[in-house]
Amino acid sequence: MLSMRVKLTLLALLGTASAHVAAAAAEPQKPVVPDRPRAAVMTGEQVVQILDETVDWYRTLGTQQQTATQPSDLLIVYANRQTADKVMALAFEIARANAELLSSEASAARTAEEGAPSLQALVELKKKLDDQRVSLQGDLESVRQQIAAATGTNKAELQTKLAVLQSEYDLVKARINLRDTMAQFTSENDAKGFDANALKTHIDAIAASIPSASAVTAPAGTVAATADAGPVRELLPAVSNPSSQLAIWSSAATVLRLSAKIRTIDAIDQRTGSLQQVFTEIRTAPLDQLKMLAARGDALAAQSDTANSETLKGMRDQFDTLAWLFKQTSSILTPLSKEGVLLKQYRHNLANWRDATRKQYHDALKALGMRIAIVAGLLAIVFGAAELWRRAVYRYVAEARRQYRLLLVRKIIFWCLVVAIVGATFATELGSLVTFAGLITAGLAVAMQSVLVSVVGYFFLIGKYGIRVGDRVQIGNVTGEVIELGLVRLHLMELSGQGPLGPTGRVVAFANSIIFQASGGLFKQIPGVNLAWHDITLKLPAGVDYAKVKDQLAEAVVDVIEDYREDIVRQTREIQKTALSSSSGDARPQVQLRFSADGVEASVRYPVQLQHAAEIDERVSQALLNVVSSLETQTPRLG
Repeated sequence: MLSMRVKLTLLALLGTASAHVAAAAAEPQKPVVPDRPRAAVMTGEQVVQILDETVDWYRTLGTQQQTATQPSDLLIVYANRQTADKVMALAFEIARANAELLSSEASAARTAEEGAPSLQALVELKKKLDDQRVSLQGDLESVRQQIAAATGTNKAELQTKLAVLQSEYDLVKARINLRDTMAQFTSENDAKGFDANALKTHIDAIAASIPSASAVTAPAGTVAATADAGPVRELLPAVSNPSSQLAIWSSAATVLRLSAKIRTIDAIDQRTGSLQQVFTEIRTAPLDQLKMLAARGDALAAQSDTANSETLKGMRDQFDTLAWLFKQTSSILTPLSKEGVLLKQYRHNLANWRDATRKQYHDALKALGMRIAIVAGLLAIVFGAAELWRRAVYRYVAEARRQYRLLLVRKIIFWCLVVAIVGATFATELGSLVTFAGLITAGLAVAMQSVLVSVVGYFFLIGKYGIRVGDRVQIGNVTGEVIELGLVRLHLMELSGQGPLGPTGRVVAFANSIIFQASGGLFKQIPGVNLAWHDITLKLPAGVDYAKVKDQLAEAVVDVIEDYREDIVRQTREIQKTALSSSSGDARPQVQLRFSADGVEASVRYPVQLQHAAEIDERVSQALLNVVSSLETQTPRLG
């Protein structure tokens, strides 16, 4: 009675009869023994190559893990990992099944070669030597028993016989060892058996090198469950942080990242498609092998109907062989079919992932375009407002000083708005922008303290009583004309001279923070006033009428100032108006007498116009010299 395995195989082998069956039925007395079919469907090199390609494809899961940044991405990566584990397990199942077929071929070849003269001689020699060894062992045991019971001369003869038998036994053992060595050498030089064993070792090494052991140890039953579970149907679009979408920098980075993700998914899909094509091509060989085995089984089944009992006994071994080969080949074809289903599911998951990522990419691209358009619009509005401001200043403000101030304010506001818009555009979050701005401000306040004080001083300098280009000022011991007033410092053209002040050719720079310094100080005329007071001290001769001399000196100075009196009076009134007091007097020259160690001195104080200061000083000095000279000529007569 045939075994259950053979019965199942025979059911699978039912089909059409071949022409070879008819020929076999015509001669029932000579059973046809079909040649053993080729067992393996792939060579060892092909098995290793396929495993290498599958392992390389499996390692793309690491790239997918790095690419996944959203919860929906992790869902796809998890599903793909489960599928990839099953694909990897089926690949090793295919490889090991084919390795068993290769090993079976090697064993069959060795069995067929045992009929060769050299191997047959080794077999016969082994049988002969084994028989001699058993016979000598029995003789040695018999002689030992006789020696134990013998005495005297018989015992000595038995011992000599024992020594001869022992030597003969040792010789037989040496011949047996030689025969075993030769047989081992023949077996070790069997190329087919060596290749089959090496392939199994190589498969185990590849299995140990893959990232996850689950791909090797997963049971085959779970593969069908995974295949039947179906792919992931839909990916939910990722919910991004609204605040991060306000920044162009973040939006641009998102667009670039999604574009790179799409390229990565496409590359993985191409590799999966290539692997799927490889498994499809491999599936042809085992399918043809099963068809050939089915044909051979049909031929044997048809022959068994007319075969005698002796022929049926030999055909049973052939049925067992065909059944085993059919089972091993099926263990290759079935995983290959499952591989196609799993890889199709894998590619479907990748397609869903790619579609969702492309949607996110288009949304991010639109958001980036809108953000750029908004920023461009805001900057255009700021530039347009600045231009309108500039034109309005030149059209409606006639005073140059007011124009300069309004244009300066325009420039400051314009650049502050531009910096604020650009900063808000490239900042990822408003909170981080405020924190960053606070840190920057604190650092600048410490590192650029003097510069910031100078900037603040600039606004004090351009105030109501401030200075402008062309004003003559005095800072400390330096007198000069303002030639430039900047945001941080001002420049003076130095003026010097004993008579009228003139430029020395040197430019003096002062930081605007000079206005906050207690020492030095900054002196300038009131706007619209060009008046100053000069002092001259004279030593009067002794013995003169000092009251009369005082009047003479005052009259001499008044006569000189009379030519400039109208303008001096006007400027004096301007000073009184600005100061809201009349303490400045009527700008008449003043003469005061005082005692000193050398006698009586007269201090003459008179107003001068700065543009005529040298001329007035010279005329006043000449008039005072005339008065003093006249006093010196009159002094002897008075004495």
